[in-house]
Amino acid sequence: MTKIPKYWNTAKKYLSKKDKIMAKLILKYKSPSETVLTSRKDIFFSLCKSIIGQQISVAAANSVFLKFKKKCNNKINAKTVKKLNFMQLKSCGLSKQKVRGIKSLANQILDKSFNPKLIDKMSDEEAIVYLSQLRQIGRWSAEMILLFTYNRSNIWPIQDIGLLRAISNNYKKKYFPPNSFVNLLNKKFTPYCSVATWYLWRSIDNEPIQY
Repeated sequence: MTKIPKYWNTAKKYLSKKDKIMAKLILKYKSPSETVLTSRKDIFFSLCKSIIGQQISVAAANSVFLKFKKKCNNKINAKTVKKLNFMQLKSCGLSKQKVRGIKSLANQILDKSFNPKLIDKMSDEEAIVYLSQLRQIGRWSAEMILLFTYNRSNIWPIQDIGLLRAISNNYKKKYFPPNSFVNLLNKKFTPYCSVATWYLWRSIDNEPIQY
């Protein structure tokens, strides 16, 4: 895991001044162990975890991921996954689509048709488009990668159900919150939407989210 992003403390001060509710959340979750947006800096690991977690509960995703990790002998990398056959991966509890997505990702990493190093030089939107070209990776998954693996500071994943639910809860809005209000918060929290997102998530989850 990496340490707290360099922008984190500056972002907390900025957001606290911009928004009273955000200020309360930042104050509430002020323990050092709770205020860290962590990252493994391992995009293959994170992409696999993202694919596995799609459209299933957190508990189910964790269970499948542990089986996947065991099948990889605790070495989650492209070479290990390439050696596993379709049925070995499917036996972890993965759907056919997810198996194909993970196998395709391993192949593209190995043949270099997908180069994660290029992402560092891309804007957020360019990176989202690039990541979304991968099988089983859509906009939401790409945003999670930018937020957690690359620690980009201004990700506002409006397709995320948890974020929308947290906005509704904290700002006393109906569920789903109006797009106009979500966009208003986006403007208010820029350039630190990632930090605002993390605190909003934290307000509805017992454990800090990690990828």
